[in-house]
Amino acid sequence: MEARKPGEEILRVEDLVVHYKIRAGWVRAVEGAKFSLNRGDTMGLVGESGCGKTTTGYSIAQLLPDNAYIKGGKIHFLGEEILSKTLLPDGRVDKFNEYMRKLRWKRISYIFQGAMNALNPVLKVGDQIVEAILAHEKVDEETARERVKELYKLVGIPPDRIDNYPHEYSGGMKQRAMIAMALALNPDLIIADEPTTALDVIVQDKILGEMTRLQRELGMTMIIITHDISIVAEIANKMSVMYAGQIVERGTTRHIFKRFAHPYTKGLLGSFPSIVGEKRRLEAIPGSPPNLLNPPSGCRFHPRCPYAQEICRTEEPPEVEVEPGHFVKCHFAEKFFKEWHGG
Repeated sequence: MEARKPGEEILRVEDLVVHYKIRAGWVRAVEGAKFSLNRGDTMGLVGESGCGKTTTGYSIAQLLPDNAYIKGGKIHFLGEEILSKTLLPDGRVDKFNEYMRKLRWKRISYIFQGAMNALNPVLKVGDQIVEAILAHEKVDEETARERVKELYKLVGIPPDRIDNYPHEYSGGMKQRAMIAMALALNPDLIIADEPTTALDVIVQDKILGEMTRLQRELGMTMIIITHDISIVAEIANKMSVMYAGQIVERGTTRHIFKRFAHPYTKGLLGSFPSIVGEKRRLEAIPGSPPNLLNPPSGCRFHPRCPYAQEICRTEEPPEVEVEPGHFVKCHFAEKFFKEWHGG
């Protein structure tokens, strides 16, 4: 296996544009998404349901459905631009592209949303992980089974449960099994889509702790897709906030939690309770996210923004760097940054 260099760039997404074609027209699901990750980074991709988080993850892993079209942008993985090698001429994903088949699962793995339902109910759980190993590595079945037993120990499942069916696992065990499957080939990048959905808070805490420990031990890079910013606060060192298909704020987790400069981020953080600091009334963001078949002109957040001005309704805001490594897509980003944080 190639030596892993600490701090090397693993992933760079540049101006990604993804649209879905439906009967009513084009859904502009992702427009202009950009971010980069180095070896060992964990990035939280947060936002309301339907804002484009999962589409961004699927675009990186090339798992988009047939009605999705990548209209623009670049995705660099381990120094190579992958879209130019994997897309069909019309912008759809070539699902049988040999280059991507070799990357997927071995270098990029995915923990799917609703992972508890992602396992095949009529196959033994261990056999499903063995199958993934055999598809990518030249090892015999016995060697693959031994590796699965080691993975089970790693994620906290007794190895003697390898021959059980999914219905014989609890919700937490199914989630751990999906993490074991994602780790099976020691990938460089793991994309975890709502990895703790439908789990109680105690099991959720254990799963997150397990993922953080394994990521540090194995030197992997991770993207956590979630609407729960408390998860990001706990395990991510980078954060990108999505709204209506666009990344409106990105930077380190500390920057965004302590020195946010976008009204949507401010509202999102204000809507979550905190056990530290003074008691405060939770804030709600008025209205609903826009229909991406026909998104608002100018800034997509302007219909819900308490600070909106005329320019917000007519002109799309630029992305402004309010401090090193902290980017905000807002006409008044620098003004808000100074007013809210005295920067």
